[in-house]
Amino acid sequence: MASVPPEGASAAPGVRLDLLDRRLLFVTGKGGVGKTTVASSLALLAANRGKRTLLCEIDAKGAIADALETGKTKFQPTEVHPRLWAMSMDTEASLREYLRLFLRVPVVGRIGPLARAFEFVATAAPGVREILIVGKLGYEVRERNWDLIVVDASPTGHIIGQLAAPQAINDLVSIGPVRQQTGWILDILSDPLLTGLCIVTTPEEMPVNETIELTHLVRSETSVSLAAIVVNRVLPELFGRREEEVFESLVEPDRAAALAKAVDGDVQPVLDGAGLAVTLRRTGASHLERLRANVDPAVPMLYVPYQFARFHGVRATNQVSAALSAELGY
Repeated sequence: MASVPPEGASAAPGVRLDLLDRRLLFVTGKGGVGKTTVASSLALLAANRGKRTLLCEIDAKGAIADALETGKTKFQPTEVHPRLWAMSMDTEASLREYLRLFLRVPVVGRIGPLARAFEFVATAAPGVREILIVGKLGYEVRERNWDLIVVDASPTGHIIGQLAAPQAINDLVSIGPVRQQTGWILDILSDPLLTGLCIVTTPEEMPVNETIELTHLVRSETSVSLAAIVVNRVLPELFGRREEEVFESLVEPDRAAALAKAVDGDVQPVLDGAGLAVTLRRTGASHLERLRANVDPAVPMLYVPYQFARFHGVRATNQVSAALSAELGY
């Protein structure tokens, strides 16, 4: 599938788009921009390129299962495609694993009372709940269990708190094993060769505004590297300049009437649709020009064409994966 860059926007020259060379990739974006589809597509692309890949869903809403047409994911990774495993986060399961691995506390049966106590502490202390999530992912990276972990992370409004959790815990706890553990997690998150953040957006005003704001917050409040921005649902350019002149002449009432007579049908819906598509394309291009102007030019920007299809699921995920593969030069 060919790349479809918008008018006036392109990736920075000389930048090597090595998005999948990292070990841990967080994918975020405003609700409705296709965050889960892009995360699933990147994981599928990595698996198809021979990487042992883990796709992790943070909110456990089942969106990954829909994107890949698999059964409901659980905390225990399940292979859903050759070399691709999927899991979803679970607070109690993560706490149980933390107690067993790091505090050497044997856990038998359910830990309901302890989990309730944890919820109380997590509500009072910022970063406590998030550290279980980020810590689990960091542990998987440290143990080299996977070539790549792709995280369908929290949306733009919550991702900063998630990525900044280890530092927040460090600020709360000055000594002891918890401080030591957050130290190595911070080392993993801060290494741009290991960890990156991918922001998904669409060529619309609100998603672009949130993306620009998030890029500044990522730089000022976290140590995580911004790996790429994926622009989803980019409309293709229907007409070149000369073709557009012809189209504009056809819109005139007398010529539209002549065309309708020639084809023996109503052509106005087609002309209106084409005009709308041109307007949407140009409006989107202007938003992306603003996005490119307000983001570090070293950050790669990848464009995914609008999928003109009614279907979703693994077929759509495969198409987005192919588009990303073309953008990455694979």
